[in-house]
Amino acid sequence: MQLIRGAWMADTGAMQSSMRPQGTAARGRRGTYSIVAHDPQTGEFGAAVQSHWFSVGPLVPWAQPGVGAACTQANVEVSYGPRALALMADGVRAQDALERLLAEDEGAHGRQVALVDAHGGVAAHTGASCMEFAGHVIGEGVSCQGNIMASAIVWERMLEAYSASSGPLAGRLLTALDAAQAAGGDVRGSQSAAIIVVPARGEWWETTVSLRVEDHPQPLVELRRLMRLHEAYVLAGRGDALTNEGRYREAATLYRQASALAPDNHELLFWSGLGTIESGQVEAGLEQVRRAIELQPGWRELLPRLSDEVAPAAGVARAHLGIGTA
Repeated sequence: MQLIRGAWMADTGAMQSSMRPQGTAARGRRGTYSIVAHDPQTGEFGAAVQSHWFSVGPLVPWAQPGVGAACTQANVEVSYGPRALALMADGVRAQDALERLLAEDEGAHGRQVALVDAHGGVAAHTGASCMEFAGHVIGEGVSCQGNIMASAIVWERMLEAYSASSGPLAGRLLTALDAAQAAGGDVRGSQSAAIIVVPARGEWWETTVSLRVEDHPQPLVELRRLMRLHEAYVLAGRGDALTNEGRYREAATLYRQASALAPDNHELLFWSGLGTIESGQVEAGLEQVRRAIELQPGWRELLPRLSDEVAPAAGVARAHLGIGTA
């Protein structure tokens, strides 16, 4: 057995009983647009989605390092995601995996599914019973799809935007979602969104990005805000790693960069302040620390607990702010 994105998976044959029409009816129709893609430059896989349905993230997008990515939607059968990954992990190509899943599913006419595999292979299916406007389009290493859309141009606009974009895969996936929304998106509006990006290789649980917006009037705007915060904390995490190695000045630079990405975040502001002090800009750093304490008084309590090994500038901050040691 293998645990993939929270679902225990045995061999694929043992899962056939989960794909029955009665389960399908209970799930309902979920208007959704999504994208799955493989970045040949980095080897990353990704999937992103927006829907007028609460908490779409646990249902539609799936990905596993070194294996591929999948989206399962419309009259959604969630097991398509983990089952597709299990098949592709065993070396089955995306098209063959999709055909096998559809052949085992009496409700395939109501499904919309897209897969991308480690070879860059792409496969997609829009069942005849999917509610219009519904369809998909496949590009090189990418598939864009939607159902219950405002028009039949939505998935085409997604592919155009993705193909014209550059940079990290996560940003390109978000660009595609934005293009779908600009083209009308889900005819009922929007409610939730999610993105997952996984590395070219690694353990099944490793992700590069994994973010969800469960319920929001503008889920794509919120998803981009979370993406910026994610990037900030990635930088802060690297700063922590450098601190553990005693490379304090390099860490300080990363803390300041992290705070610049999320200037209203008092935690990043606090560590940026200590980093700024460490870089020699004492007054500027103290101002950041003071501001962080104003936003969250708990930082004043934490400051005396910080040893020189953890934060060499903490002693300077304590002395200037009149805060005693613990």
